[in-house]
Amino acid sequence: MALSTLKVGAKMDKGFRTEIQCSHNFVVDQPKPVGTDEGPNPMEIYLSSIPACICAIGRIIANQQRLPVRGISVQLEGDIDKDFLLGKTEEGRAGFVEIRTFVEIDADMTTEEKRAYLHAIEKRCPIADNTAFTTNLKTELIG
Repeated sequence: MALSTLKVGAKMDKGFRTEIQCSHNFVVDQPKPVGTDEGPNPMEIYLSSIPACICAIGRIIANQQRLPVRGISVQLEGDIDKDFLLGKTEEGRAGFVEIRTFVEIDADMTTEEKRAYLHAIEKRCPIADNTAFTTNLKTELIG
């Protein structure tokens, strides 16, 4: 197994605006009136990582297998219990209860070939894997 460690950082000062430090820094925020609306919220960031990963892994597989893929379009929607998230109830869970992806593959392939290709993408996409299966999450207070 060839493990690789990815690192990101985040800094929040006043309000909800959070600066993310990674290969391309960006801001995560909340919409007005609670936030300053300077960036997507954390749920949008999480959800957007799924189609981004599907597209990236799709391109890797297409290149490796020399598949005639011109492009991939992914639409995604997720259902979340905002009452639990906002502390209005103890029933339910904090995470998305269902995430649905709708994938369109622009390629000269049969429907069955596209299904097999999509299955290979899902199998190799780390974001889909982390969403579908449990990953150890360790949180440590350092200061």
